[in-house]
Parts: sequence; C-alpha cells; structure tokens
Amino acid sequence: MLHAAQQVNGTALWANLHLLLWLSLIPFVTTWMGENNFTTWPVALYGCVLLLAAIAYTILVRTLLASQGNTLLAAALGSDFKGKMSIVGYLVAIPVAFVRPWVACLLYVLVAITWLIPDRRIERTMSSED
Repeated sequence: MLHAAQQVNGTALWANLHLLLWLSLIPFVTTWMGENNFTTWPVALYGCVLLLAAIAYTILVRTLLASQGNTLLAAALGSDFKGKMSIVGYLVAIPVAFVRPWVACLLYVLVAITWLIPDRRIERTMSSED
C-alpha cells in the first residue's frame, strides 16, 4: 500500500505508527491466549487487539487517500471490502469469545484466511500503470 503512495505526509506517518502500536501487542496477547488454553478473557482481548489494528489500518488507508487523492492507490483498494469485513468479523468474534472461545478463534482464522487470498484487482491495477 505504501509502495503505491506517491507521497507520504506527517499524518500518514502517525497513522502508520498507530497501526504498528497495535500490531506490536499481538505477540503478547497470542502468548497469553496460548498459556491460558484459549480461555474467555485472553481470546476476547486478542480480538480487541485485532479489532484496534484493523481500525488503525482503516485510518491509515483513509489518511493516504485523503493526502494525495492517489488514483492508483484508490483503484487498488477499491471499496476495501476485506478491511471492512475484518472489522465486522472481529466485532462479532469478541462477544462470542465470552460464550464459546473456540468459535471466536475460528472467526479470527477465517478473517486471516481472507487476507491470505490474493486480490487480483491490485495486480491488474499495478500492471496497467507500468
């Protein structure tokens, strides 16, 4: 995403640092979840950290788009369906963690799998600009 950006301003740098803050907490909550055998509170906190990282990602995307109106980046991101569905998935999984933690973990895995599937739209956009 930053590769497609034509310029980066201070606001985008702060948004990137905000994202990195939440990403840096993932090892802590992952370890806590594993040490406690996927009990309710660690699984719910894991989802909260993932939710906050997804929100920070959305802020970064919006900041980059607003700062330059980059058509290449806007075309590559499109409607940002994956980003929006990630937030929805985490919002559903967090309360589910208090009822069935394993179902919440399954939802986290499903969200991750959606990000592993390559988005062909980005490749087509990048190749058409070359």
